[in-house]
Amino acid sequence: MPKKTSSSVYEKRRQSVLKGLGGAPLLLRAAPEILRNGDVHYSYRQASSYQYLTGFEEPKAILLAIPNGKRHRTILFVRPKDPLMEIWHGKRAGVAGALKHFGADEAIPIGEFWDCFKELSKDWDSIGYSLGEDASFDRQILAQFGTRFTGRPRRNQGLPTFVDPRPVIHALRQIKQKEEIECLDEACRITTKGHKVAMAICRPGMYEYELQAEFEAVFRNEGSPRNGYPSIVASGANACCLHYTANNRKIRKGDLVLLDAGAEFGHYSADVTRTFPASGKFSAAQRAVYQAVLKVQKKCIKAVKPGMQFMKVHALAQLETTKALLDLGLLKRGDVKKLVKKKAYMKYYMHGLGHWLGMDVHDCGAYTHRDGKPVELKPGMVLTVEPGIYIAANDKSVPKEFRGIGIRIEDDVLVTRGGNRVLTEAIPKEVRDVEALAQS
Repeated sequence: MPKKTSSSVYEKRRQSVLKGLGGAPLLLRAAPEILRNGDVHYSYRQASSYQYLTGFEEPKAILLAIPNGKRHRTILFVRPKDPLMEIWHGKRAGVAGALKHFGADEAIPIGEFWDCFKELSKDWDSIGYSLGEDASFDRQILAQFGTRFTGRPRRNQGLPTFVDPRPVIHALRQIKQKEEIECLDEACRITTKGHKVAMAICRPGMYEYELQAEFEAVFRNEGSPRNGYPSIVASGANACCLHYTANNRKIRKGDLVLLDAGAEFGHYSADVTRTFPASGKFSAAQRAVYQAVLKVQKKCIKAVKPGMQFMKVHALAQLETTKALLDLGLLKRGDVKKLVKKKAYMKYYMHGLGHWLGMDVHDCGAYTHRDGKPVELKPGMVLTVEPGIYIAANDKSVPKEFRGIGIRIEDDVLVTRGGNRVLTEAIPKEVRDVEALAQS
C-alpha cells in the first residue's frame, strides 16, 4: 500500500506553482460542503487541486502561499478545534494540527481570514486566484483591494493583476510523480479485483444494482473510500447509453453487460470498462463486434508512447473503427479516408478515444496548447484508451442479431520512457479469458 505523502512533497508542489505564477501569491480555497436535501450534506470530498497542494482534507479552509525567495510562506486558515462539533461531526486538525501535520508555516482560525488577508495583501501587485468560481467570494476579494479598506493608496492606484493559477496547477498535475503513480496502481489493483468478481458472479436474473453492490463492496473492503465516479452497469441495450447510471434493469439471458467502474484510492481514480456475456458465452454477432473493438484498442494502446500526439491516437481510433465497421457490414463499402472525413463512424462510435486520468476521472490538463499545437505524450502522463461500438436497438439498417449491442473496452495507460504500461492489464479482455471467468 502506498505511503502517506509527506508534507515536503506538497511544499515542492506549491513552490512549483508559485514559480509558474511569476511571483504572485497563491490563494486557493477548499471545496465547500454542499447540501443534498434538508440538512443532509453530500459526502465530502476535497477539491483535487487543494488536496494536491496541501494534503488537507477538511472543508472551510483556505491556503495562502506567499513567495519568499527560494522558499515560500505557507499559511493555512482552518476551522479551530471545537469539542462539541467534533462530538457530532468528527475530529478536526485545528490550528495545531495544521502546523504539525500539514507543513504550514502559520495556521490561523478561518474566522480571521479577512482581517489577515487585508493586512497581508495591502501591497500586492498581483495574486494567483481564479475569479468566476464563487461570485460572493470574488466580491469580497475585490473589496479588500479598494483603497478605502487599506487606509492608504495602493502603489499602482488600482487593483492587482489577477492571474488564473489553474493552467499552472493543471500542467503540474498532468505529469504524475512516483507517489501519485503508486496511488493509481493501488486504485487499479482494487478496481481489477472488483471487475473480476463482477464477471464471475454475474448471472441472468440479477438486477444491475445487485451486481453493482457486489463489486462496490469489493472496492470498500479493499480500502477504497469511494468510487471515482458513479458506476455504469448497463445490460442489454442499456449499454448504448454512454453514461447510463440508473442500474435498475433485470439482466436477461443472452445479454451483454457493460461495466464501467473505478475505485478511488488516495484521491486518485481508476477508470475501467469491460463488456462480458451474462450467460457466459458471446453470441456470434456479439463476439464479432467485441473482437473488432478489442483490435482497435490494442492498436491504439500500442501507439501510446512519448512524443506521440494525443490527438493522433484519437484519430487512429477513428480510422481503425471505421475499418472495423466496414468489415462488420455496419457501414456501406466506400473509401475509408472519405468515410472518416465524413465522420460516418459517429453513428456507432460517438465519443473520444479517452481522456487524462488522475485525481479526477476526467483529469485536468490540456489536449492542445494555447497556440493550437497538439499536446505530445510525456512520461508520467496517464490516459484512458476506450474505443467502443454501439448499435441502437431500433436500428433497422443492420441485421437483427446486431441490434442493441453496446461494447466498450477501456484501460488505464501510463506513459513511460520506453513506451507505456497498462495499469489495468490484469482484468481479462481476451474473448477466451472473459468467457472462462464469466462461466466460473
